Amino acid sequence: MYSLSGHKRCRSLEFEFVSSPVVETGEICILELEKFCIISLTYQWILCICQLCALLTAVWFRLYLHPSKTSPFVRHVVATLLGIYFALFCFGWYALHFLLQSGITYGIMILTGVEHMHKYCLVVALGYLSFCQITRVYVFDYGMYSADFTGPMMVITQKITSVAFEIHDGMARKEDQLNQSQKLLAIRRMPSLLEYFSYNCNFMGILAGPTCSYNDYIAFIEGTPYRHRDLETKGKVNGKSRLNDPSPNTEVIRKLATCFISLLVFLSVCKVCPVERNVDDDFIATTPFYAQVVYLYLSMLTTRPKYYFVWTLADAINNAAGFGFNGYDSNGLPRWDLISNLRIMNIELATSFKVFLDNWNIQTAHWLKRVCYERCPYNPTAATFLLSAMWHGAYPGYYLTFLTGIVITLAARAVRHNVRPYFLGSPTLKFVYDVITWAATQIAICYTVVPFVLLSVGPSLKFYRSWYFCIHIGCILLAIALPVKPRHLRLKEQQPAVQPSLESTDSNSNQKQKAT
Repeated sequence: MYSLSGHKRCRSLEFEFVSSPVVETGEICILELEKFCIISLTYQWILCICQLCALLTAVWFRLYLHPSKTSPFVRHVVATLLGIYFALFCFGWYALHFLLQSGITYGIMILTGVEHMHKYCLVVALGYLSFCQITRVYVFDYGMYSADFTGPMMVITQKITSVAFEIHDGMARKEDQLNQSQKLLAIRRMPSLLEYFSYNCNFMGILAGPTCSYNDYIAFIEGTPYRHRDLETKGKVNGKSRLNDPSPNTEVIRKLATCFISLLVFLSVCKVCPVERNVDDDFIATTPFYAQVVYLYLSMLTTRPKYYFVWTLADAINNAAGFGFNGYDSNGLPRWDLISNLRIMNIELATSFKVFLDNWNIQTAHWLKRVCYERCPYNPTAATFLLSAMWHGAYPGYYLTFLTGIVITLAARAVRHNVRPYFLGSPTLKFVYDVITWAATQIAICYTVVPFVLLSVGPSLKFYRSWYFCIHIGCILLAIALPVKPRHLRLKEQQPAVQPSLESTDSNSNQKQKAT
């Protein structure tokens, strides 16, 4: 999403220019398009090179600035300075926005009380991000900003607001007012300026994230990853010794292999099934509807490997620095998924809209849940999708995607609560249900995110008209016809059955247990 946004915009511009009559009368538009694409791809390669440098730096950071060898102060300073350097190298002086946004919100935290600081920080951080996104898209020339400096600002906005809400939970609310997740993440003292900038701008996550808990990051810097989680790190599991500081090398190599395969697949297939063909007049007029459905799935499938590449590489960088250790699995093997941003197999085999979203851009989903969904008293689903659209940017296609996501989420929830129980009687029925829901989920996801890729209103509505808004209409009818209990009643029913988990905010179990 972050490093390849210029490529997405380049593809969108290509569609707009080719379909414009201006191209037929002059070559200036085509030359400008080619210039933009060259600049965009150049910046993408620069960012990839910086990420590879960050990977090597992370190995050095873990080996030579290990918590046992140096102080947290030195680790904070080095991580921050390296992050600022990488940001300046990639984005030039636009990287100063990262420091300015962080500095303004830290001042708000200091000057305002803990009772209301979370609200002010959310408004200011999101407003600053939106201002930069709007000016980049609608005021300045695209070619000047093809590296998209607002991508890192999106992650910093998540971190700023997360810290503000966690400080509010830890210093302004009573313990019995917090759920298990909020107790785990609550911050009990005000971060120092160095800790705050290190958390927001460290070299491991400044270019492509992912977002992480402030407590997890500070524990990593100080070398006490289990301090706030109260987990035991000694002893044995299934006869295997458990080390306090396991090596991430195997996991880093595995994730780098995933990155290589994802990049290879993307470069091989990205031009075979362009998404823009879904709104081509000849394609719509001459292709049977079933073939359009198949092509939609294939064209959207080819866009995913670039996200797999970016997010997995970012995860590998953090792991190489020693950050991301999440305890041990049942076989005594170390888990390095504390801040992982996606689970590829769960995405491709998802049998519900919720399962797909739970495994895609995981840290952003956690952020939306903690900041909005758990705290919004009215229509939390709609509020969460709206916040997600605002956070993603100023392109109208984003809003069409997330508005569509609202009705599909409500319909999927209604189907799951009313239809699924009838298919749990036997393995055969369950298998049939899974196959049907897998196909429906994949098509619904593709249908939903087409505007996210096309960006503009015209092509997006043209696509939906070619499908006669059938999924919109069907989902609205399902949501109206099938009853679903209010959220507070469903949560009340789940409380006796679901025991609190110390890893409830970042583990798979939380995502599977909590129905949304």
